Amino acid sequence: MVTRAQNNIFYPKQLSVTTKHPLASPLEPTYTSQALKDPQWRKAMADEFTALVFHGTWKLVPQSSTSNIVGCKWVFRIKRHPDGTMDRFKACLVAKGFNQRPSVDYTETFSPVIKPTTIRLILSLALSNGWSLHQLDVNNVFLHGQLTEQVFM
Repeated sequence: MVTRAQNNIFYPKQLSVTTKHPLASPLEPTYTSQALKDPQWRKAMADEFTALVFHGTWKLVPQSSTSNIVGCKWVFRIKRHPDGTMDRFKACLVAKGFNQRPSVDYTETFSPVIKPTTIRLILSLALSNGWSLHQLDVNNVFLHGQLTEQVFM
């Protein structure tokens, strides 16, 4: 039996080079030094830091010799509208939890992650009951922070 490859017959490779948002946009910085050069990213960082201090979830404490210091880093994202246009700049200060040691730095873990089954259930309930769905990006919600909600109709 002679195969196509043995006769030098090959199908062309199909490459899909599409993006979710094909519009030209500024790139998200990967380093804090890059973000500090742009006033929009500086404002996003200031907003995030102000919210952390206001909610009481971040404070500067002196280092003790017995403590393991967990560092942090800035993560930058451009939030977009459904049509791909830019909505806002978002900066998040996140902890580098990989430096922690179990039973030394923490005893419990909690990860508020929703399961795909729950998402499918909610979507099917909304569809069968004719409910409308909305997406919400909550800024600075913390487990032990104070949360007040405003409903916009």
